[in-house]
Order: sequence, then C-alpha cells, then structure tokens
Amino acid sequence: MARRTAADINAERARGELPGPPTLTGGQLLATRVLRSVARRLVETATPSAAREGPEETRPPDVPGTGRRRAPSKALVDRLVLELLGDDPATPSVRDLLEPAGSTDDLAPAARALLRNLPRATPESLVGRLLWIRDHWPHLLEPRDEVEPLLLLAADLVAEEARALQLRYRPPTGDGARGQPADGADADAADEAGSIAAMGFGGHGAGTGPDYAGLDAEPERFSVDTAWMPDVVLQAKATYVWLDQLSRRHGRDIRTLDAIPDEELARLASWGVTGLWLIGVWQRSHASAEIKHRRGNPDAVASAYALDEYRIADDLGGEPALERLRERAASHGIRLASDMVPNHMGIDSTWVINHPERFLAIAESPFPSYSFSGPDLAQHADVEIRLEDHYWDATDAAVVFERTDRRTGEHRYVYHGNDGTSFPWNDTAQLDYLRADVREVVIRTIVDVARRFPIIRFDAAMVLARRHIRRLWWPEPGGGGGIPSRAEHAISSRAFAAAMPREFWRDVVDRVATEVPGTLLLAEAFWLMEGFFVRTLGMHRVYNSAFMHMLRDENGEGYRRVIKETLAFDPQVLGRFVNFMTNPDEATALEQFGADDKYFGVAVVLATMPGLPMLGHGQLEGLGERYGMEFRRPMRDEQPNAGLLARHRRELVPLLRQRHRFAGAADFRLYDLVTEDGGVDEHVYAYSNGTGPDRSLVLYHDRFASAAGRIRGSAAYAVVDAAGNHVPRTSTLAEALGLEGDAARTVSFHDPRTGATLASTIGDIRDRGLAVHLDAYEHRAYTEITVGDR
Repeated sequence: MARRTAADINAERARGELPGPPTLTGGQLLATRVLRSVARRLVETATPSAAREGPEETRPPDVPGTGRRRAPSKALVDRLVLELLGDDPATPSVRDLLEPAGSTDDLAPAARALLRNLPRATPESLVGRLLWIRDHWPHLLEPRDEVEPLLLLAADLVAEEARALQLRYRPPTGDGARGQPADGADADAADEAGSIAAMGFGGHGAGTGPDYAGLDAEPERFSVDTAWMPDVVLQAKATYVWLDQLSRRHGRDIRTLDAIPDEELARLASWGVTGLWLIGVWQRSHASAEIKHRRGNPDAVASAYALDEYRIADDLGGEPALERLRERAASHGIRLASDMVPNHMGIDSTWVINHPERFLAIAESPFPSYSFSGPDLAQHADVEIRLEDHYWDATDAAVVFERTDRRTGEHRYVYHGNDGTSFPWNDTAQLDYLRADVREVVIRTIVDVARRFPIIRFDAAMVLARRHIRRLWWPEPGGGGGIPSRAEHAISSRAFAAAMPREFWRDVVDRVATEVPGTLLLAEAFWLMEGFFVRTLGMHRVYNSAFMHMLRDENGEGYRRVIKETLAFDPQVLGRFVNFMTNPDEATALEQFGADDKYFGVAVVLATMPGLPMLGHGQLEGLGERYGMEFRRPMRDEQPNAGLLARHRRELVPLLRQRHRFAGAADFRLYDLVTEDGGVDEHVYAYSNGTGPDRSLVLYHDRFASAAGRIRGSAAYAVVDAAGNHVPRTSTLAEALGLEGDAARTVSFHDPRTGATLASTIGDIRDRGLAVHLDAYEHRAYTEITVGDR
C-alpha cells in the first residue's frame, strides 16, 4: 500500500499538482507515518503544565468531560518530524510532505522545550534514526504491537530501496542467467565486489579468505573421503563449446557426449586429469534461449543455469549418450562431474509449469511501476510466462516475473533467482526453501544426479545456508534489505526455525552418503563460509577464490595469512579447498596471469597445494576466450598454443600426475623466508609435505624481484590431542623432512622437471635453516630429496 500511495504522489508531483520531486518511495512514506506517530506521543507525554501553555493552535487542550488532551496540532507534529529527520540529505521527498510551522519562535513554550530537548546524537540516516528511536524511546511506540512493527518495516523498506539504488538494479550487459556479461564484465565484477564488501562478508569471487571466528563452536562433521577423492584433478569444459572445438579439430561433427573421441579422453588423462566437469549438460529452458535471441544474440543457447529438467539435453544425446561416455571415461581413469543448480529453475521449467507452489511467489506485483505486457515465453497451452516490460528496453531488471494460469486466470508473481549482490537472474525462478516439500524434492533430485555423476558441483551453494535464506528471502523484522520487496514478508525467528529447523546442506550430505555413497560433493561457496561448508555442513570440497585473486595480485602477505590461519584452526580444511586460476565466472587464466614465468609459478603452487586443483577450459592449451554460459560455440577461432602446451607438459603435468604427494594436509608445513636483516619476505611461498619417499619442498617467489634468506621454522598448525582438543604445534624444516642423524651428512634437493638442485647439510638445515635464493617468479618443486654419506 505504501508503494502504491508513493507512486500516486509521484505521479501528481510529475504533473505539477503537488510540490516536490517525484522520487518519494514507499519506505520513506511509511517512515514519515511512524515519525508522525512518535512526534504525537512526544507532545502527549509532555508535562501537563507545559502542555497547556501557549496559543490554542499549538497546544493540545483538554477535551471537556474526559480528562484527556486533544491531539497536538499538525503544525507542531510536522515541525517535530522535521527535527527528527535532522540533516539527512536523502529525504527531500519526505520533507515536501510536511507543513513546517516556521521557526521555533512561532511555537508555544512547550513545543520549544520539546525541540530543545530532542537528542542531537541520532544517526544521520533515516534507517538509523528509526532504529535509534526503537532503542532509546520505546515508550513512544504506542500502541507497541502496532507502531513497532511499522517502524521495523519502514526501516527495512528504506534499506531495501537504498540497496537497490546502490546496486543499480538493471539488466546484465550480456545475456545470461547468473549475470554472464558479454561486455562490461569488469564493471559488473566491481559492482559485485563492492556490494559484497558493503555487506561485510566475502564475495562471489571477492578473494577474501575463510572466516573461522566462532566456527569452533559449530559441530565438527567432516565427510570422509573415498580413496580416490584426494587425488582428483578437475578439468572444466563448457560442453557445447568443447564439442564445437572438437568438431573443428577432427574435421567431423562431434555434437553428442558419446561422440567425444577416445583420444581426447586419453589426452586429458595424460595431463593428470582424473575428473571431467561437463558444464551445461542438462535440458535447458526454452525461454532463456528465447530471451537471448530477442535481445540480439540469435546464436545463443539457453543459460546453463536456467534449467528445464535434470535430464541430459536431447541435443547432447540424452541419457544413453551420457552412459556411454561415462563408461569410456572410466576406462581412462576419469570420473565425470556435473553442475547442480539447487536454488532456482528456468522461468518456464517443468516445475514452474506443473508445480508453481514450489517457488517464491506473491499474488500481486510488488512494485506499482512493474508491467507485464511483453511476449509470452512459455510454450504451453495452459500457462503464460512474461518478464517485466522494462527488462526488454534495458531500463530495469525486475525481481519478479508474471505466471498466468489460462484455465483459472490466476496471476502469480514469481521471484527470479537472486543472491542479493547485483541484478536478479532474469531467466530463473527462485525456489522457496522455507517449504519442507521443496527441500525434499530437491534432495531427491540431487540423489538422482549423484547416481549419474560421481562428482557434483553445487552452484552458488552459500545462498542456501539458513542464514542467507533468512537474510535474502525471509528476514526478521528490522533485518530486511537483502532483496527488494521481501521486507514485508519478514517473519519471527521462532517461525523461521520451525519452518527450517536444520541446514539444508547437512541433510543433502547425509542423504547422499546413505543413498549414493562415494559421491564427491563440491560447493561453490563464498562469503567467508568456506570452513563452515566443509567442517560443519560436510561438503567434501569448497571453492577457494582467495587462491586465484591473491596470487594474481601478488598478495603474498594476504594469501600466506590465509594459509596460516587455516593451519592454526584445522589443517583438514586446507585439504578441502578447490584451488583454481580461473573458473567459468572469471577472466581466463591467460588474461589474469599471462603466459610466462608468473603463470607457471602460480600453476606449480596450484598443483602442489593441498586440496583439489581445478583447470579452466582451454587453460593448458593457452586459449584466451572466456565462454559465456549461453555460448553454442567459441566466438574466436583460437588454436592451441603449442609452445605453452609443451611447457605445461614439462613443468606442470609431472606434478599433476603425482597428486597423491600433495593432496593431504596432515604433513603440510608452511615456512617463512627470513632475510639477512631478520625480516620475513612475504612474497616467498615455501612449504613441505609428505614423509619418506613422498616428501617434497616447494618454493615460489611471487613478484618481479629477487629474494634470499633461510627457511627453518614452520608456522603453527593444529593437532588433535587425546582429549579431542586442537592444540597448536610447530616444527622445523629438518623435522618435517625427517632429516636426522650425522650433522655433516649432505642433503640434496632435486627438481626433476627443471634439473634445479640445491644442497646443504643436516646440521646447517637443523641449526640455521635452508639457504634459498629465488629470482623473479622463480619456482622450484623439489620432489627428490636424498641424504648422502658423510
């Protein structure tokens, strides 16, 4: 109602019938109503003697025969509201609703006293003032059960409106669900990173490390790895693009999954790849493709994240083609991986058509400015699907679309998928996770996917953590602002807990472990939740965007701190990270790291850190194009870079093929390079892993300079004592590598990839540390460490 009234006022202002700019919002209007209520109560609670002073037009006189005072004049109330608004520059539209009574000199002494006594320390924002009133003047919120909910709703609406303005809700510059931009990608990424930072948690690729604060109070429930899981090297492939590239390479049509040549699977296996992530294999939304065609991209397929059903796409050969590929890939030691996109479906999906009750929807359009007169995007006799009109002319990106049932005439306004960081994903429909039946049907779907794919990557998994379902879709009163128009659907903590008593992801992990054991569950999760997802929710692996961002930016201090904090909390977490130099939502590795020594130094760290290394599509071949989720084929006619591929074979592949040496974190130790003056060179990564014949020492210098010093003592790492407590420990390099015995014996370090060698004695390493000198971006992976005779 407040939004509709504000829209009517703005229309009259635009026509010149009312004063003020046509920018009034529903939240501001509701806030004004609350402030007027507070102002009236301020006057009504004044002392009786003061209240009866002054001229009649500014005082609340007694009502004869009742012992009660009349309501204060509108002039006084509005003057008080202006004082409550303070100097907030964001409220000109509100001020024009009021009728100020001139200066305080024109008011009665009682009114002047009230104004003089108003605190001047209230926050400058409208939201801040409303919440200050709730916290400091609760006695003015009467009747409490009516005014306080209005105050909280007003604060939420104002926060939503400000956030929508901050994020500049608009259609993506490209045409893809999940905001896959074709142009202006850097601007969109900057918007996203900035908005995430404003929220106070790490971003969708923002590159911050995990947050362990308070995590020790959560239950520790790591999932146990099956024997093959620690050695996985995952290769990502945009399926349609890859098939087109294979068709060109082999000179024949390769359009279905079972047509992928054996020699290509053998090639991947020779690189050390043991997991093949096929991006976009599910039957996609027709409407998503139609949207892209109408917006000027006739060659696009639907977004890989706007799905119709969880069945292998017909044009990829369907389920039989997948089964044949799975068998052939297994013969090369490769397991197949697939996406699962659990928080939304395509706007015209089978679920939207047949089960609209599964989706977040309301009976009326949330904003008066929305209209739905565009094309029907549903290919169905009984249902119409329409986007909000402003999407088509690129003037807005609405939070809902319209679903009309032709049989009953019912309109539902279904929310688009949205993570609150930027614009909605306009070809998707958001599932309602407050419903137990929705959670159950999604879990059954995940189990069905697990029966076909032994590795599942969960897209944007963090949005389905309880705290973010709460924040985005079902806020508590006073906690809104995540998604525009959801504040009015606020519910109490008790009601939320009753509807969703457990973490959805914990239920997923437990069900898959029971029904399809041996499935590797991998979460794309950011927002500082990495540790929570593996340690408490039980995911086998979780994205680690800090790796890519911090090594790209040569932020050695930042990423070494991430490693140190993880080791000090629980080294097991380090072994659960998915490390990558690119992913489908980011610029290519070639663009971010180049193709020279810096690239290969970071690639060596990728191959030798604990966790799961993930390779981008075309990364080893040196391809520079970023493939959107709607690409049917590459836009560039790129050929593999033979020289770069050869260097990969020399310097990276031997390490990928030895993942068993590096994957675990139990024996991982990180060292400082101590310089001659006693300082620490934060740009040098030095770490050891393994024991006996599998022991190794890796060095990398992350900038264009030289570095020299010694490595001796390790950073602290947690070990579990007999009582189950995590106790900090440290060790020396000599202890970690098992260098014992005669101090004079020589220790030789050899990197078989490059031929580099280093030698010292047990005594020198034990007493002073190993002397190291590294040039710009130099890397060493000493996997042959031998102790000679005296």
